[in-house]
Order: sequence, then structure tokens, then C-alpha cells
Amino acid sequence: MSASPPSFLHTLKRLSLVTQIVIGLIAGIALALLAPEVAKSTTFIGQVFVSALKAVAPILVFVLVMASIANHKHGQETHIRPILFLYLLGTFAAAAVAVFASYLFPSSLVLVTHDIAVSAPGGITEVLQSLVLSMVDNPIRALMNANFIGILAWAIGMGIAIRHAGETTRGVLDDLSKGVTVIVRVVIRFAPLGIFGLVASTLATSGFDALLGYLHLLAVLIGCMLFVALVMNPLIVFWKIRRNPFPLVLTCLRESGLTAFFTRSSAANIPINMELSKRLGLHEDTYSVSIPLGATINMAGAAITITVLTLAAVHTLGIVVDLPTAVLLSVVAAVCACGASGVAGGSLLLIPLACSLFGIPSEIAMQVVAVGFIIGVLQDSAETALNSSTDVLFTAAACLAKEDKNSASA
Repeated sequence: MSASPPSFLHTLKRLSLVTQIVIGLIAGIALALLAPEVAKSTTFIGQVFVSALKAVAPILVFVLVMASIANHKHGQETHIRPILFLYLLGTFAAAAVAVFASYLFPSSLVLVTHDIAVSAPGGITEVLQSLVLSMVDNPIRALMNANFIGILAWAIGMGIAIRHAGETTRGVLDDLSKGVTVIVRVVIRFAPLGIFGLVASTLATSGFDALLGYLHLLAVLIGCMLFVALVMNPLIVFWKIRRNPFPLVLTCLRESGLTAFFTRSSAANIPINMELSKRLGLHEDTYSVSIPLGATINMAGAAITITVLTLAAVHTLGIVVDLPTAVLLSVVAAVCACGASGVAGGSLLLIPLACSLFGIPSEIAMQVVAVGFIIGVLQDSAETALNSSTDVLFTAAACLAKEDKNSASA
């Protein structure tokens, strides 16, 4: 008796996760085009997936960072310093690209008053104060509100303290981190279904008609992000590992950037990046700290968004600003963006700060923020994809460079 052919679900299960996500993406687009009303009803599926990722991300970061530090052995290399340098270098390079693109292809805005309630920081001092207050937040409240600055601070502090505890205590913490990782893997397995719901409902509900009037601005934004992802980041990685960077770059874009594009949340993409780092064979002691850290401070996409939109306002108002000043002020604003990274549209909320540095009044700056929300369907997605995929990319580059150095000296 011949064996029956495998079922469709069994065949689908045997495909790689990335292939399954692509199938979910295509199915979502098809449903939005063929049956828009049905596609709108898939909103719940996408919301469940994103909510599950956001729910598991804070406890994942807290437990993994704490366990990693608590079980860290003296003399064991974590490569965090070179990763931090790459994060800062990538942010600066992204801001520089955005400045030059804004001068080569200047954008003009129709600044009309929009009734949008936005709470933006009043200045750099306020942003830095907020950052410090986030670090000393109540740990329970930090976990409940997904305050990743506070979560990281408490995880690092608890990890250092537990390093002096007994072997049994550290073993229990290690087992707890493995248990959380299992739950994360289960959530990630539902990524294709979640992406299907997100794509179908977004296309059916929002569409792209509202974006037509801002195509030039959007083209500059997306063009800068693509240039950074496919040119600047590969150059930085090549400088670090001294070999062809594109296999690593494309892997990170495909397996991290694709998911981040549709979840539009760096925090929600932390579990995805953790899983990818593990598959790449990176040191757990390194990526368990660098990935959540990157989700809060690695802001290349935010640097581009803040720079392009602010300089669009500068061009519209006829304000003359020299290139070095534009780069410096954009980087300052992008670095400060970590204080608002946990807020939806966090980079947009820093635009009034950047505009104030150019002498633009808040009434006009808030209109620029409104423009950002209008094009946010694509801008925020592309920004998150660049930010999140770069977290893994630079972590992997630092680890590979260290391995090559160790091999050469052996």
C-alpha cells in the first residue's frame, strides 16, 4: 500500500520560517486586493501576534540579560565595547547620509495645522532627565510599561549582584532563561500568520492613497534607509571583518528586517533577533545584552527620519544651515531618541527638539510631526526594519571580527 502524500499543513511546516513569512506576506497582499472587507477582519490576528511579542519581550530581556551577567565567567569576552562603537558609527553614518541626501534632493512641505495631540520633549536637558528617570524606574512598573532602559538597568544590577550568589541560584536563573526562550520560540512560530494579518489589514484599511502627495519626501527617506542598509552598513561590516559582508547583511535584512517592517516595533522584534543571533552561532553572553541594548540606542533609522524631516522644514522656511552643523545637530537628536524609543513614533516626537536647535518654533515643528504621521505607514516600517536588522548585523560583525583575531593569533 503506497504512502499517502503529505498534507498541505505538513508540507508548510517543513518550510523555513522565512519562506513561511514570505507566503504569509503574499497571501496578505492577495487578500487585501481581492477581498478588502474580509482583509480588514484580519486586524485581530496581527494584533494578537504583535501583542504576544510585546508581552514576552520585556521579561525576555530582563531574564536573559540578568542570567547572562550572573553566569558570566571572569575573563570571558563579551565584545560589548566594539558593538557600542559600531552602533554609534552606524548612527553617525546614517545621519550624514540623510544630510547629504536632503541637500541633493531638497524637500518642501505644505505646513498646515493638524489637530494631533503629541507630547514631545522640550529640549535635550528634558530628554536626558527622562532617560535617567527611566533607568531608576520601579522594576515592576518598568516591566509592565516595557521601559527597556529601566529593564536593562535593573537586569544589569541584579545580574552583577547574583554573580556573588551560590551555584544553585545561578543555575535556577539559567534554567529560567531557557524556559523563557522556549516560550519565545513558540510565539515566533506564529510569525507567518501574524504577518499575514498585519499586511492584509493594513493594506485594506490604510492603502497608499494618502501617501501620494508626499512621494518625494518619502522617496528621500526610503532611499536614505536603503542606501544605509545596502551600502553604508556593508562598508562598516567589511571594515570590521575584512571579507564579503553581503551574505551577513542580506541574512539580517531577510530574517530580521522583514519581520520588523511589519511589526513596526524594535521591542517586539527583540525575540526574533535573539533567535537569529543564536542561529548565526553568536556568543549568548554577547547578544543577550547587545540586542536589547541596540533596540534602545541603535537609532540609524531614527537619525534618518529626524534629519530628513527637520531639514525639509529648514528648506521650506528658507533657513540657511551649513553641513557640519546639520550633521552634528541631527546626530545629537538621534542619540537622544533613545529616551523616546519605547513610544510609538518615537523618532517623530524628537523632531520638535531638532527643529528647536535650528530656531524653528514649536507651532511649525508640530506640523512637521503631523506630516511624519501621515507618511508613517511606510516611514515607520522602514525605520524599524533598518534599526532592528542593524542590531543583529553589528553584533555579528563584532563577534566574527573577534573570532578571526583569535584564529589568527592561535
